[in-house]
Amino acid sequence: MKKTFFAVLALFSASLFAQSITTASAYFKTISEYYATIKDYEVEFEIKVDKQESAGNLSFKAPDLLRLDYTNPEEQVICYNGEVLTIYLPDSDAVLQQSITEDTGVEALTTPQGLSLLSRYYTVAYETGQNAEPLEDGSDEMVVKFILTRKSASEAFRYISIAVNEQTKLIRRIEAVTPKGEALVFNFFDYKLNQDITDQRFIYDAPSSANNYNNFLFSE
Repeated sequence: MKKTFFAVLALFSASLFAQSITTASAYFKTISEYYATIKDYEVEFEIKVDKQESAGNLSFKAPDLLRLDYTNPEEQVICYNGEVLTIYLPDSDAVLQQSITEDTGVEALTTPQGLSLLSRYYTVAYETGQNAEPLEDGSDEMVVKFILTRKSASEAFRYISIAVNEQTKLIRRIEAVTPKGEALVFNFFDYKLNQDITDQRFIYDAPSSANNYNNFLFSE
């Protein structure tokens, strides 16, 4: 009788424990679904590539409008109005433009579409577990960390590490590592959600004096 009792108790405890576990892919899906409910947002960003750093403000409006206004390098702009991707490089006095089709769509990693594509082409796992941990040593910001490993060698990044704020469910940091071991680190601060950003925000007129280069993504 005692053995039967303990066996039943063990099975019951195991079932409760299993119910408390959320798989990484399921958790990541909830993040993607939450982003899909956001109409628009603005956020400050920092990007580090090797010893080079850049920073600025990012604006997004569903489903796919995107604009990055850089403060470093100052006046640099990346803007996508749903049809054309425009990049203004003040240091080169150049404007790069590319018409975008469905096959060449602009999918930022911090958009619902971008997160969905990551789930499709990368295997999602917890970096250490589903419990939140400090963003980094000495930080009091608690995040859940995911590690995404590419399913195919054709993907641009060997793996991608994503830290999601435990309370807000918003992406705090992305670290993407190329096949050559080069690391790109994106940090996001001070989100402002659902500000009713107008489409006008994503219309960008580059300086008329700049040199224009069209179809730069596919030019030979």
